[in-house]
Amino acid sequence: MPDTTPERPPRPRRPRADAQRNRRRLLAEADRAFQENGTEASLEKIARSAGVAIGTLYAHFPNRRALLSALLRDRHDALFALGDALLAATPPPPPFDQLTRWMRAVAEHGAVYSGLAEELLGSFDDKSSELHAACERLSTAGKTLTTRAHAARALRPDTTPDDIFALIGAASWLRTRTPDDTRAERLLTVLFQGLRP
Repeated sequence: MPDTTPERPPRPRRPRADAQRNRRRLLAEADRAFQENGTEASLEKIARSAGVAIGTLYAHFPNRRALLSALLRDRHDALFALGDALLAATPPPPPFDQLTRWMRAVAEHGAVYSGLAEELLGSFDDKSSELHAACERLSTAGKTLTTRAHAARALRPDTTPDDIFALIGAASWLRTRTPDDTRAERLLTVLFQGLRP
């Protein structure tokens, strides 16, 4: 009688220790390079600083946005958690405060590396980008918070979600160009006041 015991699928192989080390080194060097030179930092230099060949970098991260996605995973998770918390808060905070708190957090995120805001905006319409899913989720939270602020008449009626994201991009750019946090914060406050009816 034939054996009808189903075959167990093979266990996924754990990455080798040296591959894990290479990945950690690449992420650390990429973070340093992007902090110093923005998101357009040379991938070849990142690989060289990590002590690996450029082919090793591409084996782990097929393109620049894949590398950025891996670097930003924890930060994205924190933004998703903030958006979920704001949307589920009971009782909910005032809708304008919800929206501006979220905008401030996303603007700070976009200023982590010079050029990151542009990368995120560029990934929104690029479904093949590793950053696309994160951008979609952030967009959904932003649209919902904008709708709530409109419903409460707490936001200028002509303000669209696209306006909100453009302002977040501008605020991120401003933060990367303004070393004085106090000045950047003051300008952000002026921007938020302009959103009120």
